[in-house]
Amino acid sequence: MAEHKLTTPLSEEDVRKLEAGDTVSLTGVVYTARDAAHKRLVELLEAGKELPIPLEGQLIYYVGPAPTPPGKVIGSAGPTTSYRMDPYSPILLEHGLRGMIGKGARSEPVVEAMKKYGAVYFAATGGAAALISRSIVSAEVIAYEDLGAEAIRKLEVKDFPLIVAQDSSGGNVYEEGQKQYAR
Repeated sequence: MAEHKLTTPLSEEDVRKLEAGDTVSLTGVVYTARDAAHKRLVELLEAGKELPIPLEGQLIYYVGPAPTPPGKVIGSAGPTTSYRMDPYSPILLEHGLRGMIGKGARSEPVVEAMKKYGAVYFAATGGAAALISRSIVSAEVIAYEDLGAEAIRKLEVKDFPLIVAQDSSGGNVYEEGQKQYAR
């Protein structure tokens, strides 16, 4: 397992170097979106319309942050379970999305799309939402404000701690971790 410092946007070359279990310190722009926003993004793509965010080389963080306390940039911002985005992820990956951040394993169609398009799935530490939010230096709602906490936000992050959960070659820390402890 290796440690990496990465800055967004990510290239396919950046992603193909990562292996399941590697740790990453991420700096740059990350977009937030959950299932309702994903549905809208895919509908726009299917209609041939422009998206409110760039996909090429970008990352989407599956989070619905808590309300922002006075004097803070964002409220607690821990990852949400990723499988709800699985129906939408392959088409976003096809259109240039380079990575996703969440928690929990991904479906086979998502993993196959990651391999095909050179993408990565990062796990953020669940249960540490307040700690994670310290790595977010700015947050701005940029689309779908009507979705409240699930609106798309543009986050600027600095040294955001991540683990490569599933790499672009099919390596899967969830499966490999279980095998280590199987009898």
